[in-house]
Amino acid sequence: MRSLLYVPIIHSQSDMGSLGLAIDQASASMVGENRWERHKDIVARLWDVIEDYLASVDATNLKIYQDGLAAERELGRRVVEEAARRGSKNHQIVLSLMNRGAEVRQTEDLSLLLEEGRQIIQATQRGVGGQDPQDKRAYEHQKQVLTDQRDRFVADRINTTLREGEIGLLFMGAYHNVLPLLAKDILVTQVKDQHKVESYFHELLNGAGEGMLEQWAGYLTCPI
Repeated sequence: MRSLLYVPIIHSQSDMGSLGLAIDQASASMVGENRWERHKDIVARLWDVIEDYLASVDATNLKIYQDGLAAERELGRRVVEEAARRGSKNHQIVLSLMNRGAEVRQTEDLSLLLEEGRQIIQATQRGVGGQDPQDKRAYEHQKQVLTDQRDRFVADRINTTLREGEIGLLFMGAYHNVLPLLAKDILVTQVKDQHKVESYFHELLNGAGEGMLEQWAGYLTCPI
């Protein structure tokens, strides 16, 4: 049997490398500074409960598939170490698991990641949120097409490289939709429910009040 632990993630500023500051500023402008600061605190607490859970998992047979990782073996380790040094809690957890015996595997197609980075840079420079509705729809369509391509690539990597008897661990943004593309013989356990994490983020960006946001935040930060 092949099994997979799935961790739907919300990226922090430190996960985004050179784009982190621009994305952080644009997001704060979109939802309001106080709301965004509260969000960053919730995300930090989410990573704390994920870290606590994974501390109890046997890492010796764990094969890690990481959002944004287009390398493996020694190069993959260097990429993880550099992101961990920048302060990425996600990659600090991955590095800890590797030190306990886990293995990272190439998860993404580098060309797709580079294209996504190009689109994000253009969007932040143009201020997509305030653009003409037609331009905004075109950007959202391009973004969705690229996300779908990434999801298919990630699912194919897991389907073809996760071997019988191995346990995979997938860290992937909650807005991705990889799970339906996985082979039927892979037993999936969601560490946090993807739809609930996605609902939190949707409420953050689109909700008018605090009630539902706090409800979803409570789910994100409760122990696993």
